[in-house]
Amino acid sequence: MPRLPTVPALRRRVDRWASTPRALDVVAALSAFGLMCLDVPGLARADNSLTGVTATLVLAAGATTLVFRRRLPWLPYLVALGLLGWLHELTMVQFALYSIGRYRGRRAAIGATLLYVAVAYALFHTPGWPARHGDTLSDFLSLVVPIGVLAAGVGIAAYRQDLVRALEVQRRQAAARQAVQEERISVGRDVHDLVGRELTVLAVRAEVLAVRARGEGHQKDFEELADTARRAHLMLNETIVRRADREDAGTPGLEGLAALAGESERMGSPVELTVAQEAKALSPLRQAAVHRVVQECLTNAAKHAPGLPVTVAIAVEGPDLRISVRNPLPRTPPDPAPVSTGTGLFSMGERVTSMGGTLTARREDGGYVVTALLPTGLDR
Repeated sequence: MPRLPTVPALRRRVDRWASTPRALDVVAALSAFGLMCLDVPGLARADNSLTGVTATLVLAAGATTLVFRRRLPWLPYLVALGLLGWLHELTMVQFALYSIGRYRGRRAAIGATLLYVAVAYALFHTPGWPARHGDTLSDFLSLVVPIGVLAAGVGIAAYRQDLVRALEVQRRQAAARQAVQEERISVGRDVHDLVGRELTVLAVRAEVLAVRARGEGHQKDFEELADTARRAHLMLNETIVRRADREDAGTPGLEGLAALAGESERMGSPVELTVAQEAKALSPLRQAAVHRVVQECLTNAAKHAPGLPVTVAIAVEGPDLRISVRNPLPRTPPDPAPVSTGTGLFSMGERVTSMGGTLTARREDGGYVVTALLPTGLDR
């Protein structure tokens, strides 16, 4: 026998469903049905073939089509025209025209509005149209045209807002991807500078050994080792350096943190810097990652919490290196608002992740804390 969901689980499911587009469609359908129900007594009197119950069922069936207004906005529109001709019901038309404007854009909304006005105009000249909808053509148009134009216009405005929001999301995603790409290039340059140096040393040492072993059986092996190191260095150079768009002077290691702290203090944010002695044994590549993370954190603190102290702690915890940067949050946002691309965290996260680590940034106890963990690579 299947287990029924508990009350908290059911509440979570309802909350998730309530935030979906389908929930909004259901709300629109219920709203249209509720407004049309106000006309049920008059509909039952005007059309002798319907009673209060049957009129309610017809309107409920028509309102149900609004559930499909995103994928099939023309369906409720055609139903609305049918209700207009049969029951002289104008409420459904407003929701249908709004849906066409919202999900199909300006051209479709203008065309649907003109067709609606034309159909209504033809119905006005049809015998049996109720006099309460307008004794003269001018009275009729003053009722019908504003309803259609207003509903379609609001839908078109909402459609434009949807486009603006979608473009903004795409812009942020593109900026984030660009930041990640730049950080990968930066990491690649660091790899080139550090690994390339070691390959050069390896090639030189192999050549020296080849000279010393001249005439011996290992001379050819040393020469091949030197050639392999040179080829590896060349491939590394072609892969990273030639793909770079700009020159990079290289990233300092832990020795550059004091300069960062001094620069931050000159900007008005004092820095308490603590670096564990064991961290100085890290490889240059990991030290470069530490430098970049601290640099970005101090820059963000100067932007968003100017004048407030910053605590930077770098410690070795077992096999991991912990980078912790904390600053209190200001009571009021800085004025003017800081200029920020919003991609700094992406860059830091990409650099740390590329080395097998993790990075978190969150509000905590009235402050903002950035914590990065990455393997030290030390034999302990």
